[in-house]
Amino acid sequence: MRAKSSPSPSGYGAAAAAPTATTTAAARPTSQTPFATLSYTSSARAAASSFLATCRPWREFLDVSSLSLPYGYGDATSRIRRNCDHFRVNYAMVALGILFLSLLWHPVSMIVFIVVFVAWYFLYFARDSPLVVFGRTVDDRVVMAALGLVTVVALVLTDVGLNVLVSLLIAVFLLGLHAAFRNPDNLYVDEESAAEGGLVSVVGGQPLKATAYTRI
Repeated sequence: MRAKSSPSPSGYGAAAAAPTATTTAAARPTSQTPFATLSYTSSARAAASSFLATCRPWREFLDVSSLSLPYGYGDATSRIRRNCDHFRVNYAMVALGILFLSLLWHPVSMIVFIVVFVAWYFLYFARDSPLVVFGRTVDDRVVMAALGLVTVVALVLTDVGLNVLVSLLIAVFLLGLHAAFRNPDNLYVDEESAAEGGLVSVVGGQPLKATAYTRI
């Protein structure tokens, strides 16, 4: 007589499939984690790229061959106005750097400065679009003046008023000299060329990537 085959235990197939489904469900969050990391990295890189795009090349900023004596008071004021428009971000970074150096022996003030610099970075340096507050577009000059006022007040409240005053005087003196003696004749390019191939670098002749937002 043939021996009867023993029936499979009830629910064996379902019990075998359950761990597989559980394993797949548990693995899904892990598979999505790299995408979230890549998205965060891309956002950080985009912010850094925007920050670098708003800053004029330091080689252009420190070009010694472009220094010359102004012809008079009118020429000096014209140079200061044009250079402040062109190198506005560079001047802000230099002034903040001088201010930071004056706070090296004041740890509390340095912490306050770092917190304020984060506001500078996100509200001024790294923006790729105009700042809109209550439905109104805020001019970059207003943003810069407001951040500067907040920086000075915040640091003065940490009892480093003299350091702030001295560093600001040094910054104004050095940047004023640069703006007055830097010949701005070669700073601006033809608008049609800039629109066709992006902004043209006056240093190396290489086109820069055009951005959707241009500071005025």
